[in-house]
Amino acid sequence: MKTDKKKKNNKLGIFGGVFTPDILTILGVIMYLRLGWVVGNAGFAGALMIILLAKTITICTGLSMSSVTSNIKIGAGGAYSIISKSLGLEAGGSIGIPLYISQTLSTSLYIIGFSEGWRLFFPSHNGNLIALCAWAVILTISYISVKFAIKIQYVIMMIIVLSLISFCMMPNEPLEATTMFGKFEDAGFWEVFAVFFPAVTGIMAGANMSGELKNPKKAISVGTMSSILIALVVYVGLAYLLATYVPADILRNDSMVMVKYSKWNQLVILGILAATFSSALGSMIGAPRILQALSAKKTFPFYSVFAKKDKNDEPKNAIIFTSIIILSTLFVGDFNMLASLITMFFLITYGMLNLVVFIQQSMKIISFRPGFKIPRFVSFFGAVGCLFIMFLINAVFSVVALITIVILYVWLTKKELHSKSGDIRGGMFMMIAERATRIAAKFPRHYISWKPDLLLPVDDPELWSGPLLFIKDITYPSGSVFAFTVKEELSDGLKNDLENLAKPLREQNILVSTAVIEDKDFMHGSKIVMQTLQGGSFRPNTLFLTLSDDKSKDKKLDTLAKYTQQCELGLMVLKQHPRIAFGMQKDINLWLRDKSPNWHLGMLIA
Repeated sequence: MKTDKKKKNNKLGIFGGVFTPDILTILGVIMYLRLGWVVGNAGFAGALMIILLAKTITICTGLSMSSVTSNIKIGAGGAYSIISKSLGLEAGGSIGIPLYISQTLSTSLYIIGFSEGWRLFFPSHNGNLIALCAWAVILTISYISVKFAIKIQYVIMMIIVLSLISFCMMPNEPLEATTMFGKFEDAGFWEVFAVFFPAVTGIMAGANMSGELKNPKKAISVGTMSSILIALVVYVGLAYLLATYVPADILRNDSMVMVKYSKWNQLVILGILAATFSSALGSMIGAPRILQALSAKKTFPFYSVFAKKDKNDEPKNAIIFTSIIILSTLFVGDFNMLASLITMFFLITYGMLNLVVFIQQSMKIISFRPGFKIPRFVSFFGAVGCLFIMFLINAVFSVVALITIVILYVWLTKKELHSKSGDIRGGMFMMIAERATRIAAKFPRHYISWKPDLLLPVDDPELWSGPLLFIKDITYPSGSVFAFTVKEELSDGLKNDLENLAKPLREQNILVSTAVIEDKDFMHGSKIVMQTLQGGSFRPNTLFLTLSDDKSKDKKLDTLAKYTQQCELGLMVLKQHPRIAFGMQKDINLWLRDKSPNWHLGMLIA
């Protein structure tokens, strides 16, 4: 008990665990090196539209994440945990694995950005050597402990704040007139938007630390939303200063404009270094924890190795493996194409989070009672917006990312993963079925849409395997079977026999339902079943009976056959040859008497 209390006291709060990683990832290199270009092309009003549109997506995602985390006990892995607990381990893993890889490769990108920024100070230094040293420092910090890494990030945050203050204190005089709407000379509106959008991502940095938080429900919602809103204020303020004090042609052609127009130039360069370093450190802290969460649920290769934690609750094996991947990708050359693919996986994660909340809101299930409620259009807009922006940024990489996730989902499905916490998939499809039923009920049933939905009374399941092949041929591929038996006393053995009888049909993906009815009289029990099923939406339309050599059963068969007319059911009666059954099964001979009322059913079955 004391150990658990001690572990909880060692965990992180809102500011250190969520707000700091989020805000440092959002206020990154694009703010320093690309925001001026955005304002130069779009003007202040155009840039404001771009910032607000991009922020709307992340605000929706932040609200959705806050809502769902106020409803469930979120585990380690952040977004992976949320999606897994809602849509199953397969969906969670198919998103979580690319998210882990993206987070890992993002670290490589940030380290390369750091080395390039370093060379602004020291042009003669070797870029590869700088990247290697930065990798070693980041690995050391993250390996010591997450709390130590957070303390480093506090220092980084102070440097970034000072660099922004330095820019705000620029000695220049304001321009005679502020350009409100630019001419988009270098790129169109959506191209400029695509360049800026990665600047507002990074809101998952804190959620990825969910396993390290004292109170994940409160910390993720408060920390995420506060970081998004503060970053919004910072971006709007910087855009206003750039548009007011710097000519548009300089903004468009000089990426170092924030350095040159600040009061203390070196401080802004230090801010660029701090931003890239903090982003790399944040990704390095988050990625191993996603890997550990994936491995704990057996959704990653060699899961037994990466699921382990040390006595301080640190995923050391996952940290070492992640650092090796980062090191191996540092010197591959141009990362521009890879950066686009990484952005796609982040957007898919955001979109899935919004979709999870929208589905649960639409299902109106009792278990979804979030303490933080949001309107349904918020989650819907977030999901659709992420998909739209994906294809806006790069349609090819969007398709590649979606195909990758589908392949991973299929692979994980074959592993037959099981989660004790359950998920909402069954309820989701039931909701779809219920709504489809309401729509279908408005239209009359017609023989054009007829398919074989058989009602199957089974006297003795152990002796009933003979006609199964024929029933399978009738119902495959889109029919269904409702099999039932009537006995005086219910038993588990009888239920198992009926389930085993249905198993070969289920293996052919035929919809099969079974029931054991307790009744002293088989005929009475059968009539109750037929009457009850008539009130359902998905009801059988044909009674299937077998004709045996036992003449004493003919009376029961005749009674059931007459009762089918009252219940508006079709009737099939099977009489097999006692010796050759269905023979060679090559030809079907259909015998119809003249003016037969049953030829439609006969032809369909044949």
